Amino acid sequence: MTTRVTSEADENAPHRCGVVALLGCPNAGKSTLLNHLLGEKIAAVTPKPQTTRSQLMGIVTRAGSQILVLDTPGLHEGSKPLDVAMRDAVTRATEDCDVALLLVDAAQGFEPVHATWLARLAKRGVPVLLVATQIDRPECARAPWPPSGVEGVAATLRISARTGAGVEALLAAIVSRLPEGPPHFPADQLTDRPLRFVAAEFVREAAFLELSQELPYRLAVDLIEFDERDPKLTRIRANLLVERDSQKRIAIGSGGERVRAIGTRARRDIEQLLGHQVYLELRVKVDPAWAKQAKRLKSLGYR
Repeated sequence: MTTRVTSEADENAPHRCGVVALLGCPNAGKSTLLNHLLGEKIAAVTPKPQTTRSQLMGIVTRAGSQILVLDTPGLHEGSKPLDVAMRDAVTRATEDCDVALLLVDAAQGFEPVHATWLARLAKRGVPVLLVATQIDRPECARAPWPPSGVEGVAATLRISARTGAGVEALLAAIVSRLPEGPPHFPADQLTDRPLRFVAAEFVREAAFLELSQELPYRLAVDLIEFDERDPKLTRIRANLLVERDSQKRIAIGSGGERVRAIGTRARRDIEQLLGHQVYLELRVKVDPAWAKQAKRLKSLGYR
């Protein structure tokens, strides 16, 4: 697996490498941008909040630079362990980054929460790029940008991760602000997360899409087995975790049709990522406490 984003570089320019945090409200386009930068899908993307639950690093290697892109959850309120874990992921990203991208849905515009993020990042002296996203949508293309009266940003840009509009200018703005240094990862590595975590995220994405509004967002995927011994066939066993028996019946569907549809959709994405055939065995399991226990959240990759 290699990245598909490449660029010519000045042979005399120093190599740059650093961490870039993608920050923003739910559905601002953070995961879509990460996938576009990589040229591969590693982050789950759905129209629903809570699709991104934890920090996910994508490694974008270009001529003369390596950008370590941290995808983060949208900011969530609440005091339950899962809510706390998601907020912690955002906080860690703001503390660890060399450059911050504050993504704003152009149709929604700049909101008070964005000002809060700017103030937090200003205390650390982190350069912030204020980025209007999804400008391919007609309602976003007409939205005024940049917002008036906003201070403390290094640059303002407009992009569409779906079409690629503005992305090269964004990359140039990022690289110019990264610290000098050698690459931290091999050029063909896409993420610091194991493939089994990415596979579990694809199963959860498929569940979100197939189940629509019929189940709450508090479902998870516990990947039991990820067997790569056969180079032509990866075998995966996973449990789709729900909190109640009534939810289990919905997730399974009449005659198992729902869980089969989830598995089929997820398997296609996993095969695309791995480049070979996948056997996916997916079952639905009731686990009332999975979102309430910090240790369980850690085992699922959310802490």
